[in-house]
Amino acid sequence: MKLLHTSDWHLGRLFHGVGTLAAQRRFADQLLDTVSAENVDVVLIAGDVYDRALPSVDVVNLFDEILARLNAAGVQVVITSGNHDSATRLGFGGRLLERAGVHLRTRLADLATPVLLPLGPDTAAQLAIYGIPFLEPRLVAADLGVEVGTHFSVTEAAVKLIREDLASRAPGTASVVLAHTFASGGISSTSERELSVGGVGAVPLDVFDPFTYTALGHLHGPQRLSETVRYSGSPLHYSFSEAKHHKGAWLLEITEAGLTGVSKVDWVPERALSILSGKLEGLLIGEEWAFAEGHYCQITLTDNERPALAMERLRVRFPNTLVLMFEPEIARDAGKQSYGDRIAKAADALELCCGFLDDVRERGVNDNEQDVLREVLASVREQEAAL
Repeated sequence: MKLLHTSDWHLGRLFHGVGTLAAQRRFADQLLDTVSAENVDVVLIAGDVYDRALPSVDVVNLFDEILARLNAAGVQVVITSGNHDSATRLGFGGRLLERAGVHLRTRLADLATPVLLPLGPDTAAQLAIYGIPFLEPRLVAADLGVEVGTHFSVTEAAVKLIREDLASRAPGTASVVLAHTFASGGISSTSERELSVGGVGAVPLDVFDPFTYTALGHLHGPQRLSETVRYSGSPLHYSFSEAKHHKGAWLLEITEAGLTGVSKVDWVPERALSILSGKLEGLLIGEEWAFAEGHYCQITLTDNERPALAMERLRVRFPNTLVLMFEPEIARDAGKQSYGDRIAKAADALELCCGFLDDVRERGVNDNEQDVLREVLASVREQEAAL
């Protein structure tokens, strides 16, 4: 049996203000092409189908269209919900969709209810597919019998229920678990919401040892944490921190002997991402930057003085420039802290405001201006105290 491990579709997401619906339709075509070319039996979606709990009508229609195409191709689909999804809304109609081969695992009640599929026409062996939706510890800890709710503890409790059900199955039953979580060893990017603070919620890999394969969702870069535990990553780039990602999915082959093969499927984006840095004039005429002319660009200008109409001039050559930043070369050479470093180390609100004005105007804040800022901040604090 062949399965395609995907996750983090984030249907309806904006990329620095640019709509991605057309790109997501193109991804849907690539997904169906892969299903056809590789004779895929099951498509797995490990959470974050949508980018928000209340997706727009166009976004819901796109997902409906994709499911209809997968159904027409004779493919089973197993879906669990992520931290961006509304589990209740995504799970609506699950009992009816089950009859069409679309299996939704978004409820705690369904944790230990697997999707059971035959491993082949000539064998009685089965594959049990379980789904662990995103588990918010504060909301599910009591229902799972967990006293101290962390992402690790609630995931461990969910896995225990799955292991108990799997133990009741016929010997040799293969198992796949979908889980939308942060597992130890995963590398994150800036486009994912944090699931925990300080890494205390990271789930150890050995929690998933009992299973034939664990299909993880949440992190947007494809990653192999172990031979049987992987992140597929998102199908599209959703931040410039993902510029070096090769987007795609994992193609699995499972037989009576277990997991017999895992290969990477790459999906080439219609428009690549480039991160450029240099002085404005050099960027406008340098042949070394020609490769990025059709890309989405994040550009950092190192001119010592901020050029006039910088974005407009850059977009003549790089029309898809979405992010523009300034980091004067002279400031770097002099050891001056970047704006990001300064605000990260700001001792109080006044220092934060002064640092912002200094960066924008490229000159320090004088005593009179500091007095005005102090008065404004004091007024804001008084209003907050009165609320």
